[in-house]
Amino acid sequence: MFEERERGYEAKWAHDQEKLFRILARRDSALGEWAAGLMKLPPAQVADYAGAVIQTGLTGKGPDPVLEKIRADFIARQIACSDAELQARANAFRAEAEDHFRNPG
Repeated sequence: MFEERERGYEAKWAHDQEKLFRILARRDSALGEWAAGLMKLPPAQVADYAGAVIQTGLTGKGPDPVLEKIRADFIARQIACSDAELQARANAFRAEAEDHFRNPG
């Protein structure tokens, strides 16, 4: 009985981790597309930039490497965007992603 409960907890943990991965990937994609728009990247480069943002989220270190990447890219291109606005966008896109996976369809 204990082993069944333990397997159940492990399965729930794995499911929760996969869901979090999907939520963050969706958030990062939307954030990358938004940032690409502010940087006025050509349409052909938007998907590549969003992909790079997602990759940063997967491999980066720190509290939120995606925000650090976008912030650095904005600074390099002299795009005015406050940390508060960037964080607000990230929060909004995460909420949209959570809603998407809560209510698919």
